[in-house]
Amino acid sequence: MQISLEEVDHLALLARLGLSPEERERFRDQMAHILAYVAMLNELDTSNVPPSAQVIRFENVTRPDVVRPGLSVEQVLANAPEREDDYIRVPPVLETE
Repeated sequence: MQISLEEVDHLALLARLGLSPEERERFRDQMAHILAYVAMLNELDTSNVPPSAQVIRFENVTRPDVVRPGLSVEQVLANAPEREDDYIRVPPVLETE
C-alpha cells in the first residue's frame, strides 16, 4: 500500500515532527511497509481466537500482610541529625517573610 507525502505531512503534524525532505521520503517508505504488513495480518482467520486485553496471565505477586511491632520514638530519633521534643527537626523548605 502506498502512502502519499501529504499523509506523511499530516502524521508528522500530529506527532509534532519537523521532517526534512529526505525524512519524508524515508517515512513514506517505512509507513508503506508497515501498512503492507498490517494488510497481511488482516488476511489471517481469527474467528476462533477470543478477544483479550493481554495474551499472558498476569497476577500481582504480593506477600500477605503481617502485623509487626513498630519502632519506638527513641529508635526513630536515634540517628536524627537534629530533634525537637519527639520530632525530627529539618531545615525550612520555603522561606517566609
